[in-house]
Amino acid sequence: MTLELHPQQPITPEAIDAVRGQTIGEYACSIIAQQYYHLIEQEAGVRADCNPEYLHQMRVGCRRLRTALQVFKPVITLPKQARAHSIRAISQILGRLRDLDVQIASIETDYSPRIQAHAEQRLLRQTLKQLKHRRGLVLIEVRTLLTSPSYQEFKRAYEKWLRFPRYKPMGTLPLQLVLPDLLNPLISKLLLHPGWLITLQESSTPSRQTLHNLRKLCKHVRYQAEFFSPFYGPSFRSWIQELKIWQDNLGTVQDIYVFRELMATQTGPPETTPAELHQITETSRHQALQGWEELRHRYLDLNYRRSLYGLILYPQDQTPEIA
Repeated sequence: MTLELHPQQPITPEAIDAVRGQTIGEYACSIIAQQYYHLIEQEAGVRADCNPEYLHQMRVGCRRLRTALQVFKPVITLPKQARAHSIRAISQILGRLRDLDVQIASIETDYSPRIQAHAEQRLLRQTLKQLKHRRGLVLIEVRTLLTSPSYQEFKRAYEKWLRFPRYKPMGTLPLQLVLPDLLNPLISKLLLHPGWLITLQESSTPSRQTLHNLRKLCKHVRYQAEFFSPFYGPSFRSWIQELKIWQDNLGTVQDIYVFRELMATQTGPPETTPAELHQITETSRHQALQGWEELRHRYLDLNYRRSLYGLILYPQDQTPEIA
């Protein structure tokens, strides 16, 4: 029997005993249900455009659902309309609207209050007006998507699958037997990412895309780890929190570069960015990357890498502390 989970509630300690005896297929269904219902609960708020948090949470729901499908791919059999490509199409258009919200908020709350020069304030007002106009057009696209036949098919496919889930033969294995094997692949990708080779001095524009890709991978690994965090100890949860912090920090760096490119459309090449704006964004970038050298050296350390693998091998009280 599949454990019933509220879409937004984590698995409590009292529920852990109930899932210990589950198969990996049953647990996969529970996790996928959580992510799917969290996603669609945001739908009305996104259409109403009453609070940007609904959009943010729906986009997060898409990402977490895609990660769940990636993790449980060897376990489940989904209909075509419910597979990752359908979620990707939804996530992309939500992402366009969310990116505009981030830039609008950064101008209104981060940059405008700190700029003294009248010319730069005028430039920000002009840019803000353009962003809000563009946002209105993308919002129409989002609302159209959420009423489209393809989106309704996507929801029907999930509702049907969650009532009658189909599993591959691997889905019959006990959950505890395969926990480390489910966590291993993305951790291997994390440790092999070239972003760890980029020094603080090299973290400017030429290496921007590599660090942005590392940030996205940190997010996927974090989501994956969160699916199984009830079965691990404090050291595992501390590692997840560190991933979240650096996902946010690298996201701040990426947003700064996007903002600079946006301003370049108004003023010319990035090197001609107005002086105050350049100084503010450069200060923010350095603040976001504080501790980067220590972090990357840790991820390039043999003992630390081995301890990460050891961490996922030993659920619950057997979990060793990270070196």
